[in-house]
Amino acid sequence: MYSRNSSMDGCDEAWKVFNVMEFLNLVSWNTMIAWFQMRGQGDKAMGFFSVMHRYSLGFNRATLVSVLSSLFGMDEIDFSWGLQGCFQLHCVSVKTGFILDVGIVTALLKAYSILGGELRDCYKLFLEMSGSQDLVLWTEIIVAFSERDPTKAIILFGQLRREGLSLDSYAFSIALKACAGLVTDRNALMVHCEVIKSGFMDTVVLGNALIHAYARCGSISQAKQVFEEMRYRDIISWNSMLKAYALHGKANEALRLFRKMDVKPDATTFVSLLSACSHAGRVEEGIKIFDAMFEKHGIVPQLDHYACIVDIVGRAGHFFQAEKIIKEMPMLPDYVVWSAFLGACRKHRESGLAQIVASRLKELDPENSLAYVLMSNVHCSANSFNEAGHLRKQMRRLGVKKQPGLSWTEVGGLVHEFASGGLQHPDRKAIYTNLEDFVKELKHSGYIPETTSSLHDIEDEQKEEQLYYHSEKLALIYALQDASKSPSSCSAIKIIKNIRICLDCHNFMKLSSKLIEREIIVRDSNRFHHFKNGACSCNDYW
Repeated sequence: MYSRNSSMDGCDEAWKVFNVMEFLNLVSWNTMIAWFQMRGQGDKAMGFFSVMHRYSLGFNRATLVSVLSSLFGMDEIDFSWGLQGCFQLHCVSVKTGFILDVGIVTALLKAYSILGGELRDCYKLFLEMSGSQDLVLWTEIIVAFSERDPTKAIILFGQLRREGLSLDSYAFSIALKACAGLVTDRNALMVHCEVIKSGFMDTVVLGNALIHAYARCGSISQAKQVFEEMRYRDIISWNSMLKAYALHGKANEALRLFRKMDVKPDATTFVSLLSACSHAGRVEEGIKIFDAMFEKHGIVPQLDHYACIVDIVGRAGHFFQAEKIIKEMPMLPDYVVWSAFLGACRKHRESGLAQIVASRLKELDPENSLAYVLMSNVHCSANSFNEAGHLRKQMRRLGVKKQPGLSWTEVGGLVHEFASGGLQHPDRKAIYTNLEDFVKELKHSGYIPETTSSLHDIEDEQKEEQLYYHSEKLALIYALQDASKSPSSCSAIKIIKNIRICLDCHNFMKLSSKLIEREIIVRDSNRFHHFKNGACSCNDYW
């Protein structure tokens, strides 16, 4: 009773009762471990279990499930410590035979997944339960793959359907989460059909998951249709649609939808609204919304909101205002706030101010490459290649690694990955040849390589060659190769990129959409770009 009391007094009393008990049995110890687990104190739960094990007090299934759950439920997770604890509990489970229990395996799989363990280890655990896999275990293995390997997650979902188990709404929601990480909406449509056939269409959670999945796959019209057809909507429904509009740069639609909201907005609502204004350069509306958060709605701005407003005014070139906002924040600015400010400095080539902001970022997270990369971009744009070279040397000396530029596109039902240079792709020779011909044709349409996007002090001709082999250009050419084999294909070409699209690739995609008379949709790390008839949905503001 005391341990379930969330107050501090309840915590103290539970501990006192445990300490004064003359006789302690397994239930007493399990209750204390469950108490630590509920309060995110995994280290104490693990310590208690170690004492039980050391003194041969015995334990049961409930003990192991509670300790495992405590490892990934901590407020501040030390992943290396958590993984070590998970491995030790795994060993104990094998030695005692509990590894044959599907509940223990499910808890182990979930712990490994959340703590950043290898997916192959999670999958091995899952396979070892062959014949005893229930819906909960199936769902957990799909969860494990949904973010890090969404294609495999969808394959597993297909296998689950063939198992004949009765799927619940949670299983469908996890499958839709995996769909959100894929290039096209093909799989989202498939899961959507299964949701309808299973009779879950009026489930709010699944409606929300569908909005998210369609929006992330580039199908904003499908997301809107799902939202409009929902019989019941909660705050997450409204926020999901607002976020979808923000992601696709549709600020007008987001603002109109906000005015129609029939539920009380929350902090997430305003993050979506401010993001929409940021992506569309709507400075005045953004400031009004930020001011109205507390004045009209009683919501105190948090770090996410401050990052958005700094981005809004900073990218519009209002640096004094952005600095003022940061100085007057009631809390210390975090990495995201400073990153937004540094991005604005890079956009407007404010090298002096960028240097100060970059130093703050390095202090907060010295192993993150963002500050180094953005500063290198600033220096290269100003032809200060010595400074850019010094930064690259500093990164190597400190062991800071830059995230490589990768792009993905779906061709023939398969997802193809491209890295800058394209050296790993099996069809690279054909891609290079077709790219060369395509660039010549595009130059006749007015394409001029933006060599300021190149980060090296080399001749302009070499800079151009480097730009041609950016990953999204290679993905586009490969998709066009497939289209030439089936000329009837006229749907939009969809490409995902893991970092921000550069200025040259943005211009390249705009002109390409006009040349091939086909829409090109690129989702970079920040937003969607819909290229059509030589223009982009972002109006060149990103």
